[in-house]
Amino acid sequence: MTGWSRRRLLTTALSTALVPAAASLAPLSASSALAAIGEWRFRRGVNAWPWFALTREFPAPRTDYDWPPFQSQRPVPTPDDLGRLRQTGLDFIRLPVDPGPFLAADATTRAKLLAMLDAAVAATLAAGLGIIVNVQANGATHYWNPDRMLSSTEAPAFELYRALIGELAGRLARFTPGMVALEPVNEPAQSCDSNVWSQVQASLLTAARASSRTLPLVVTGGCGSMVSGLVALDPAPLAAFEPILFTFHFYEPYLFSHQGAPWMREPVYRSLNNVPWPASAGSLEQTLASVRARMAQDSETSEADKQAAYAETERVLKVYFDAKPDRWFIDKYLSQARAWADAHGIAPERVIMGEFGALRTDARYVAAPNPDRARYISDVRQSAEAAGFPWAFWDLFDGMGMMDDTTRALDPAMVEALGLRMPE
Repeated sequence: MTGWSRRRLLTTALSTALVPAAASLAPLSASSALAAIGEWRFRRGVNAWPWFALTREFPAPRTDYDWPPFQSQRPVPTPDDLGRLRQTGLDFIRLPVDPGPFLAADATTRAKLLAMLDAAVAATLAAGLGIIVNVQANGATHYWNPDRMLSSTEAPAFELYRALIGELAGRLARFTPGMVALEPVNEPAQSCDSNVWSQVQASLLTAARASSRTLPLVVTGGCGSMVSGLVALDPAPLAAFEPILFTFHFYEPYLFSHQGAPWMREPVYRSLNNVPWPASAGSLEQTLASVRARMAQDSETSEADKQAAYAETERVLKVYFDAKPDRWFIDKYLSQARAWADAHGIAPERVIMGEFGALRTDARYVAAPNPDRARYISDVRQSAEAAGFPWAFWDLFDGMGMMDDTTRALDPAMVEALGLRMPE
């Protein structure tokens, strides 16, 4: 990643929420500000990872994928699953799609993959759900990764990626108007005010518009699509690409939402658990005791590394508990996004909180206490709705999910936290 990682938050996660929103900015013209309001089916959604993720790429030096390119054991929603999601009150899904298999494939294989994606879109629409197709490059792959495709317009595979965006826009435009949108990039790594990201995004939007003048496109700011990236985004140059929607992601404070996450790079997260929400629901002493117990079970990490991780964990947890984050903390962040929208004359219904969630404690993960997780998700959801923002929960499956990977049972606590209803 270049410039910025949205994971680099240990020292700023609690202070950033208090930064005042950007000062008065020139609003878009009334016509362009209203051009993309529309009656689209994007109010309450869920991300459907890993439907088109968890790939089977061959190791280097090969750059291609096995067939089929997606792991067979990954959870994929059935038509019945999609129907039950609609019954809960959800009205759209956000579908992350790994571009690697599409770009590595020959013409015949690519046609098969595009047909698979068409079928997924059609199944979603048949269930009465809208869909935002998000092209989501996988940073864990050795070849078809974000640096190679999106680090700049001069990146080695940028033109291939750009051509895929154009092709997808043309295909998605054939579906029901107002029910389908395309999000060309997930969480751009460039800094918040990066001209490089502006150039990359404009080029991709140009490719999409060459294939469809009417398909809604979802745009975002740098800094991994954080709120800080959105408020640094100048929407005026993007008016040429209407109809557009805007998006940001919200996982703050990461000490809560990503506790126990094995994919996090910072050593603090490996043994972090039992962090309460709100902070007043627990204590520093209780959480540190849980961290020590978790570290004692870790036979892979050296004692020296454990000691260093514990010292850092103690430091950042003191900041967390001293700040006493609760609903006010979330409102402070989202008020910045709302102030940005108001300053630019953008209706809040056009600004989608495209990801939010928290890791649960289950047989695989030791993370947030599940009642605390439900309180946090409820607070984030209610704060977004109070600001007028649509949202998409992360995720349908896996450790941050709302549906069991195997039984397909919905989690009643998550359904309630999201303000939904259990299907009959």
